[in-house]
Amino acid sequence: MTPQERADRLDDERRLRRLYELGIAFSSRTDVAAVVEVVVDELREELDSEGAAVLLVDPKQGDLYFPWVAQQNPEVARRLRDVRVPLGRGIAGAVLRSGRAMRVDDVESQPDFYRSVDYETTFRTRCMLAAPLLTPSGPIGVVEVVNRRDRPFDDEDLRFLEALSLSIAVAIDNARLYARLREAESKLRDEVGVLRRDLATRTRFEGMVGLSAPMEEVFRLMASAASAPVAVLVEGETGTGKELVARGIHRSSARAQGPFVAVNCAALPETLLESELFGHRRGAFTGADRDRRGLFEAASGGSILLDEIGEMPLAMQAKLLRVLQESEVIPLGDTKPRRVDVRVISATNRDLRREIAERRFREDLFYRLSTFPIRLPALRQRREDIALLADHFLALAAERHHKRIDAIEPSALDALARHDWPGNARELQNEIERAVALASSGDRIGLAHLSLRLGAPVAASRSSSPGAQAVPDLPGERAPETMDLREAREAFEAEFIARMLERHGGNVSRTARALGLSRAMLHKKIRSMELRAISGAGGSRPRAAAS
Repeated sequence: MTPQERADRLDDERRLRRLYELGIAFSSRTDVAAVVEVVVDELREELDSEGAAVLLVDPKQGDLYFPWVAQQNPEVARRLRDVRVPLGRGIAGAVLRSGRAMRVDDVESQPDFYRSVDYETTFRTRCMLAAPLLTPSGPIGVVEVVNRRDRPFDDEDLRFLEALSLSIAVAIDNARLYARLREAESKLRDEVGVLRRDLATRTRFEGMVGLSAPMEEVFRLMASAASAPVAVLVEGETGTGKELVARGIHRSSARAQGPFVAVNCAALPETLLESELFGHRRGAFTGADRDRRGLFEAASGGSILLDEIGEMPLAMQAKLLRVLQESEVIPLGDTKPRRVDVRVISATNRDLRREIAERRFREDLFYRLSTFPIRLPALRQRREDIALLADHFLALAAERHHKRIDAIEPSALDALARHDWPGNARELQNEIERAVALASSGDRIGLAHLSLRLGAPVAASRSSSPGAQAVPDLPGERAPETMDLREAREAFEAEFIARMLERHGGNVSRTARALGLSRAMLHKKIRSMELRAISGAGGSRPRAAAS
């Protein structure tokens, strides 16, 4: 082997290694723009040329443009990026038509040469290599190298450019596909976000019912909280639906596919609470016979609800604060922290500001948890929603009890609306559940099915003054103020049973079911109170004996 042949072989091996390295660079990067720019610059150096460029087809304008240019003269490179070549013109057009690489030793003698490029850039092209960028969907452009400095281009140079053009074409095509996928993903995420918010608005978040102004504000805040990754503090009395709010925010957020974990901080002692939240290692305490991950790790990628956060002991508050600051937990018995990605939603029925003032709650933790506070109104503050809630709970309860109960009578709805509901929506739900249990299939929920504190008939005020108290209607001639408590209770019970007998047409069996009594017990009460059961709609109203 002659020295020249040895040198040529070494040069071929070097170029093969270079092609391999550049191919690896393309396959390992999604940011193809940066890679192609570097490759074009290295191509110019490798072939010792004055310039190299990639031209891409612009299908909208029907021409070629220069997105990536490497030029010895920076001013020429700047001007070249503004140049457009009509599709089908020039050597690039000829290469695209044929689908084959070309070597042109003298461009002036080439009839396809497009002189406008040199005119607009004040550059003189003498010789050129050009290779098409071919993809499965068709040609997307051309890669060109112009003016080798020390000698003319040869066939080895052309083969090197052809081989490299395949990698460039695949990389650009993949990058375009990746960009389209990213754009589609981004668009889909936006659409899903809009649909989630729209669904939340349409359904008022699952399980939550209300059209009153206070609830409209709650729904608005929930929608805002769902679209922002902030810590939410839900405040409100017991039974107002704080967990429903937390679940609604989670389901409408970007974390909806992740887990939702709820923990009641008031239900566990301090040592057990730490283990529940952060986990423990085997042997960390008596009974810890295996490693166990905590609820923060279980909720990673989703949301965790810290219910009754105001009940958390101060020592645990300090540990929780560290978790929120560092986004990592240390299980009991371990020293190595574990990263967690959890959105924290807290709930409380306490006034945490008062708890801070009385040194029962950490101020720094409060500000960490209450980035986005949501205050739930008590049911007495939104009485216009009581009928909606009652109908909602009625449908759920009737389905559970397998009964057909169509509606609640106006008198019963009026009684429900008057009540203050210290237990809020939870108390109302329990009341409707009880009423459905008492009712027969086909009934409508009436006063007879409600608790006595709700179903008692109420008379108008005996005083004309605005603040006068309403007094129950009692039977007989005696005024209520002349009776003791036992007599008043018996009189009321007699009148109430009489009204229920009248409502059910004197039918003792149906009245007994409505009152939650056995038929025998109702008969006993009727006899002891000297009531008369009527048989039929035309009978007279039963009356209690006078006291």
